[in-house]
Amino acid sequence: MPRSVDLSSATGSAPQLAPNGRGVPATVRYSGTTPELSTITAGLARAIRAPSIHNTQPWRWRRVEAGLELLAEDSRWLAATDPDRTDLLVSCGAVLHHARIAFSSLGWSTTVRRTTGCAQPAHLASVEFARQEPNPEVVALSEAITRRFSNRAPYTSWEVPDGIVNTLLSAGAHQGATVLKVDDGRVHRGLADALATAESQRQTSQDYGEELALWTGTPANVHAGVPKAAFRPPTNPLNRRPFNDPSEPDAAREEDASVFLVIGTVHDDVESRLRAGEALSAVLLEATVVGMATCPISLPIEVPEARRMLRSAVFGGGCHPQLIVRVGWAHINQQPPPPTPRLDLESVFDWSGVDAHRAPGVATRRDPTPTTGVR
Repeated sequence: MPRSVDLSSATGSAPQLAPNGRGVPATVRYSGTTPELSTITAGLARAIRAPSIHNTQPWRWRRVEAGLELLAEDSRWLAATDPDRTDLLVSCGAVLHHARIAFSSLGWSTTVRRTTGCAQPAHLASVEFARQEPNPEVVALSEAITRRFSNRAPYTSWEVPDGIVNTLLSAGAHQGATVLKVDDGRVHRGLADALATAESQRQTSQDYGEELALWTGTPANVHAGVPKAAFRPPTNPLNRRPFNDPSEPDAAREEDASVFLVIGTVHDDVESRLRAGEALSAVLLEATVVGMATCPISLPIEVPEARRMLRSAVFGGGCHPQLIVRVGWAHINQQPPPPTPRLDLESVFDWSGVDAHRAPGVATRRDPTPTTGVR
C-alpha cells in the first residue's frame, strides 16, 4: 500500500508526460536547475486537474527565473459562498500538492516557499526545482490524478479497512495538517448538526443561491463550474447539497458505510489553509491509488456557526476544521460521470516573464476543446 512520499528525495524511473499532460510519451530535457518549458507545461497540465470549490479553479501560475509562483485568482473567488476565502485557499493548496506530485513523477523534486503575508496578497507560494529520479510510489500518485473524481453517489456497505484509513490519516499529516476520522456516535451527530445548521442558513441567503446557480449545473462545454452530469441521486445525509438530482430516485439500496475524515489545522491563517489543501490532495490521491471513492464536503466550513460547531464536536475546540472528506467503496457497476472540464492552461499559466517564445502545448488563443480530467 502506498505511503506518504517525500517529494524531495525520490528514486527510480517513470514514464514521462507529454506537454498536454495526457500520458503520451515525450522527451523531458534537463536544463540546469529548472525544467524545460515543455516539462513545466506537462506538469502543470496535470496539476490543474486538482479539485476546487465548485470547480472554480481559483489559481494562477507564473513562471519566474527561479521556478514557478502560485497566485490566488480573485476573479474566480466565490464571495457569497466563501466569504473568508477558506475554500479558495484550500483549493490552491490542492493544486500546489498536485503540482509537486506531477513534477516529481517527471524527475524534478520541489522546494516550496509559502510567501503568505508578503507585499503581494495574491502571491501564495514559490516553487523551486532540483533534478531527481522519480520512484514508483510518486508515479502511482501522479497517475491517480487522472482517475480521481468527486464521487457524490451512494457508496456500498463494505467497510473501509483500518489500514487504509490510517494510510489516509498519515498522508494528510505528512502535509502539516491534522486529519481525524469521525468514528464516535456523538462526534458524528455533531457533524450532522453542523451540516443541518449550514443548510438552514444557506437556504435564506439570496446571494449564495445566485452564486450557486451560476457555478453548478453548467453546460458540458463550459470550462469551469460543476456540470449537470456530475449530479447524483440523494445519498448519505452528510453529502446532500448542492449536487444531488431530486428527479432521480434514491439509489441507496443498502447501508452506506462511508467514513468521514475532517482536515484541520492548529492555526487558521493563509499558510494553514494552504497546507490543509495539500493534505486534501494527499488524502484523495492515496485513496484513489487503493481504489477508494472520495468526495470533499465544504458546506459546514463555509458557515461560521456551523464551523464552530464542527470545531467543538471533532477537535474539542483545538484545531480549526478546513474540509471534510467522505471515503468509501463505490458500487462495482457504477459508471463515473464524464470528466469535468478544466480551463485551458493558457488561462492559468503566465510563462511570458521568462520565455519570449510560445510554450509548447499551450495555445496562443483559447482552444474550444477544454482540458478535461478529474473533478
